Amino acid sequence: MSIYKEISKAIRITFILWLLTAIIYPLFILFVAQVPFLKDKAEGSIVLNIKGEIIGSALIGQQFRSDQYFHSRPSTIRYSQGKQGNPTGVSGASNLAPSSPKLLQRIVEEANLLKDEEIQPTADLIYTSGSGLDPHISIKAVRQQLDRVARARKLRPDEILPFINKYTEGRFLGIFGEPGVNVLKLNYALDLDEFNRQQNR
Repeated sequence: MSIYKEISKAIRITFILWLLTAIIYPLFILFVAQVPFLKDKAEGSIVLNIKGEIIGSALIGQQFRSDQYFHSRPSTIRYSQGKQGNPTGVSGASNLAPSSPKLLQRIVEEANLLKDEEIQPTADLIYTSGSGLDPHISIKAVRQQLDRVARARKLRPDEILPFINKYTEGRFLGIFGEPGVNVLKLNYALDLDEFNRQQNR
């Protein structure tokens, strides 16, 4: 077999592989992503407020400091606002060793803040997640904050419980992990409820 036939064969194989990986596969994934029950996730699970403004993604944790909001899991990630108003940041943990004085200091500070708010510290209210992007906290962590949020919003705890139940997500495939509450969805639902109550007065 001549060298020219080998070169021709290599070019054809390269072209076929390029066609499969650069054209057909991406178009197939794009098509699958537009299936109705996947479309929201494929587009980033963006959450909009009542004005149609982007307030975040249901897939990415955010920091809430006001007493009116349930606090999310601590994160080593700090987001800045880019030119388009979209959060930017890099996923990852702090990589601090368990013996690190800096890590110990941060944990003590978080525990003291919770103690000042009369909240029993739970692991997910003190320790950061591995990715730094976890949008969920445990049901126990939410219940620990219930009284504080209810006082700040001038509501009874039992008026907030239906929202907690609504935004509690079960185990993945029914067996993996633990149930968790999506903090952004919960906090926004409470804001929306407050807005509707004010409109009805």
